[in-house]
Amino acid sequence: MRLMGLESVAPKPNTSKPAPEHPVFPYLLRKLKIYRVNQVWAADITYIPMARGFGYLVAIIDWYSRRVLSWRLSWRLSNTLETSFCVEALNKALERHGQPEIFNTDQGAQFTDQDFTSVLLKRGIKVSMDGKGRCLDNVFVERLWRSLKYEEVYLNAYDSLQEARLGIGRYLEFFNDKRPHSALGYQTPASFYDGLVREAAGTCFPQEPTRNSQVFSLPPDPPPGGSLRSPPENGTTTTTIFLSGQAPP
Repeated sequence: MRLMGLESVAPKPNTSKPAPEHPVFPYLLRKLKIYRVNQVWAADITYIPMARGFGYLVAIIDWYSRRVLSWRLSWRLSNTLETSFCVEALNKALERHGQPEIFNTDQGAQFTDQDFTSVLLKRGIKVSMDGKGRCLDNVFVERLWRSLKYEEVYLNAYDSLQEARLGIGRYLEFFNDKRPHSALGYQTPASFYDGLVREAAGTCFPQEPTRNSQVFSLPPDPPPGGSLRSPPENGTTTTTIFLSGQAPP
């Protein structure tokens, strides 16, 4: 098609168009060890094709648990975007889930706009932005978009904005509450997030949690002159195996 000069007539997504007059913040997640919920949140915008026209979807997720904290669908018949629906999604997430230490986005004009960044800065939240052209800096949101589109959006030609909201809402509820993730020890994002939030409420800060609680590990090597192996009366030798994160007695 490229050689023949053929091109789709559908509107182009154009979801990360920068605004040169807006300030850009540095990327803060490089080499950062993210080990608890509400440490880093991330947001992104994606393009939702519909039977007539198209929409833009913004979502905010907790980086560690993958939980979708808030989302908004904006209906547009052109390729222009406004900041207001991103601010609405941000305020909803902050109201329901507290706040993160760092908030990461791309360099799109909606996220560099003062209306958006001022909400974060007034709360003392550090603003982080992906490097130019580096979509993998926000990889977990990109994975969400891929799952959403191939498992829901591309299978349904939404006739209206209301139909799109219902379909996407059902899918995100399934993603949060029913779909287990191997990286979370086969827990759902919602149960993993809620469990660690409750744990953090009882302590100043929880120790680094083990995501996959089903992984078994051998105890550490015994000290010189000692052993964690003990021969029982029948003469056989047994080795105790502990759950990851459980200290040997």
